[in-house]
Amino acid sequence: MNEETQGTGSQLPQRVAGTIQNTKTFLQETRVEMKKVTWPTRDDVIATTGVVLAAVAFFAVYLFFVEQGATWLITRLLHKFGA
Repeated sequence: MNEETQGTGSQLPQRVAGTIQNTKTFLQETRVEMKKVTWPTRDDVIATTGVVLAAVAFFAVYLFFVEQGATWLITRLLHKFGA
């Protein structure tokens, strides 16, 4: 029997070592890339959060009134056509 028919049992230590090395390389490269990130300041985060909350509140109110109008319109149409 040759190595191909015997299975990959003899290659297991090499594969594990390769996986560990790949993981170490990945983590080192990740650390280098994270040092390049420009993180926002506290004031930037607070300002951006305020804008997001205001936009969400605006659209919540807007969609509430759109839904109420659509409900009123559909109710009137259903009553008019006797459904």
